[in-house]
Amino acid sequence: MAHRLYSIMAGIYLHIPFCKQACYYCNFHFSTSLAQKDALVDSLLEEMSLRQPYLQGQPVNTVYFGGGTPSLLSETDLQRLMDRLHQLFSISPDAEVTLEANPDDLHPEKLRFLKAAGVNRLSIGVQSFHEADLRWMNRAHNSQQALNCILYARDAGFNNLSIDLIYGGPTLSDEGWEQNVQQAIALQIPHLSCYALTVEPGTALDSFIKKHKVPPVDPDKAARHFEQLMQWLAAAGYEHYEISNFALPGWHSRHNSSYWKGEHYLGLGPSAHSFNGSSRQWNLSNNSVYINGIREGKVPFEEEILTPDMQLNEYIMTSLRTSAGCDLQLVADQYGEEKRRRLETGSREFILAGKMVKTENALMLTPKGRLFADGIAAELFV
Repeated sequence: MAHRLYSIMAGIYLHIPFCKQACYYCNFHFSTSLAQKDALVDSLLEEMSLRQPYLQGQPVNTVYFGGGTPSLLSETDLQRLMDRLHQLFSISPDAEVTLEANPDDLHPEKLRFLKAAGVNRLSIGVQSFHEADLRWMNRAHNSQQALNCILYARDAGFNNLSIDLIYGGPTLSDEGWEQNVQQAIALQIPHLSCYALTVEPGTALDSFIKKHKVPPVDPDKAARHFEQLMQWLAAAGYEHYEISNFALPGWHSRHNSSYWKGEHYLGLGPSAHSFNGSSRQWNLSNNSVYINGIREGKVPFEEEILTPDMQLNEYIMTSLRTSAGCDLQLVADQYGEEKRRRLETGSREFILAGKMVKTENALMLTPKGRLFADGIAAELFV
């Protein structure tokens, strides 16, 4: 079986499946009831012990608390999780430790605690600086909190900040979108993750559209906002290093970059995914099933063994989303010269259409091609 080239570093992801309220567009696994929070934290601690061998002692370069809303964790909860991580895993002294947070949770006292507990990067779900957008999304925070939390975070000593912004929504005009992006630039946010509003099956937004309560998402507006975003951030000195991610030089997300490079990671908590190079596994997306399974000493998960072709397809998909592109020499070394030739042949139509460029040893998407990234990758799959 072929294997991709990996670094010796690994990552750990912890899924905290609780939110104050449900955003209309969200399809991640979460609960708005905190009744099981204590039991869930106990289960996470136990799962760390059960899954410790998974990373085979590799140094852990990144830790990421995602969700859900990890900023809902109490100081005691977070400290217990951090202490157990350091007890069981080889966390690098300079590890990037990210916590996703909602603006309404980030008051000065909370921020000081997060800093003292070892969190050194915040990923803040701002989504918009406009009140109308936030109300339409059913966000728990308001526009003033969206701004204040960034100022509070800086005062608490957090320099490594990322914010999420959503574009293409029905309440967001072109002018409003430019104001959002320029606000982030003016605040000198070092990292931005920007996503088109997407209608996911089973979400409240999906239901509202089907019942004609809200208008459908306009793909032309989303495409226009994305093109504007690329222009504005490039002019402001941001590097577009992955389809949805932009950073000032030196501020790329180490954790997310490890995913795109195919490095190993351990996922803890319900719905969390893990990857060890040859297989992918994911915990079941049910809090009660997860908690009861852990109490019985078993992690409830499903697994997929990755064939060489599946590994190559994953590499094509993830690498084309990045500014580094698809390394043709790596493909030849790991999967064979025939696979490299097939990729080069398949890419010709996209190169002619101005959606890709080819250097001596890499295939990369152009700004035009980034609008069609997933479709282009699928056409190149083996």
